[in-house]
Amino acid sequence: MDKKPENYPVATFAGGCFWCLESEFRALNGVLYTRVGYTGGDLDAPSYRDVTTGTTGHAEAVEVTFDPAKVSYRDLLEFFFTKAHDPTQIDGQGVDLGPQYRSVVYYHDEAQKKAAQDMIDYLEMNKMFKKQITTTIEPAGTFWKGEDYHQQYYEKYEEKTGMPHIRVLLKQGKKR
Repeated sequence: MDKKPENYPVATFAGGCFWCLESEFRALNGVLYTRVGYTGGDLDAPSYRDVTTGTTGHAEAVEVTFDPAKVSYRDLLEFFFTKAHDPTQIDGQGVDLGPQYRSVVYYHDEAQKKAAQDMIDYLEMNKMFKKQITTTIEPAGTFWKGEDYHQQYYEKYEEKTGMPHIRVLLKQGKKR
């Protein structure tokens, strides 16, 4: 879907490169729309170039519009924490390092805030990771849409080249 549907809830996550995170969420049944962008910082209307300096306070993030009849917010949280990224890595994912790649759940209401904290508590209590979860839970602020060439980046890359992006291939290899 190319246009953001109205009257559906939104979830916002940051955790590494937004290309990767968006691709992961777009594959989920019940996700209606995604867009990548920047949030959590001090600069109005930041560009990719601004954010990659690591000095604006923004994180690369993905905004996910979903149908709660098909996928719950809790399901999205579980996916985010256990499959989409490593919530124990500080300020980055893999080779993408810096505060702009930090792990954050941005909540849009108190129910999302509680659900995110409950998920972290559950994962920590059950020792699901060898290291402590570093993901923060922060109120959703202004979400600055990323440049058009970043939207659905992996899909566009594959359409253009006829083959998946190397990051997609590497991630698929890790899942096998």
